[in-house]
Amino acid sequence: MKKPVRILLLCALIAGTVGCDRVTKRLAMTSLAGAPDRLFLAGTVRLQYAENTGGFLSIGSGLSPSTRIAIFVVATGFILLALPIVAMKYTVSEWHIVAISLALAGGASNLIDRIIFGAVVDFVTIGVGNLRTGIFNVADVAIFAGIFMVLVAPRRQTRRASRS
Repeated sequence: MKKPVRILLLCALIAGTVGCDRVTKRLAMTSLAGAPDRLFLAGTVRLQYAENTGGFLSIGSGLSPSTRIAIFVVATGFILLALPIVAMKYTVSEWHIVAISLALAGGASNLIDRIIFGAVVDFVTIGVGNLRTGIFNVADVAIFAGIFMVLVAPRRQTRRASRS
C-alpha cells in the first residue's frame, strides 16, 4: 500500500473512532451521570456512569495526582506520538495499519478526557450476575482491538506464508 493511502486510512480510522468515542461519552455524561443504571438483555449489558482516574481497571487510581499525570498524560502522550511514526515506517500490511490506528484513536480519546476532565468517562459493563467485566468505553474497546490485532498478526502472516 502506498504511503498516501496509508496516511488517509490512518486518519479516517482515527477520526471515526475518536468521534464515536467522544459522542458516546458525551451521551453518558448527559444521560447517565447521577441516574440509576440502565439494564439491557436481562442485565447482561449495564450502562452506568463512572469517572476513572486510573488506567485499565482503575489501576493507578490511588497514585498521587502528579504521578498519575506523569504516567497517564505525559507518558501516554509520548507513546501516542510514536504510534503514527511506527505505522508509517514499519508496518507491512493494512492489518497493522488498522491495529495501530485503533490503539492510537482509543488512547488519544482517553487522553483528551484526562486532559479536560482529569479522568476518563466509562459507562459500559457486560456480564451475568456478579461475573462482570470492568467498566469501559468505546476507546477502551478500540485499544483492546488494536492490541489484539497486533498480537494475532504474526499468526496471520505465518498462515499466509505456509499457503504460498
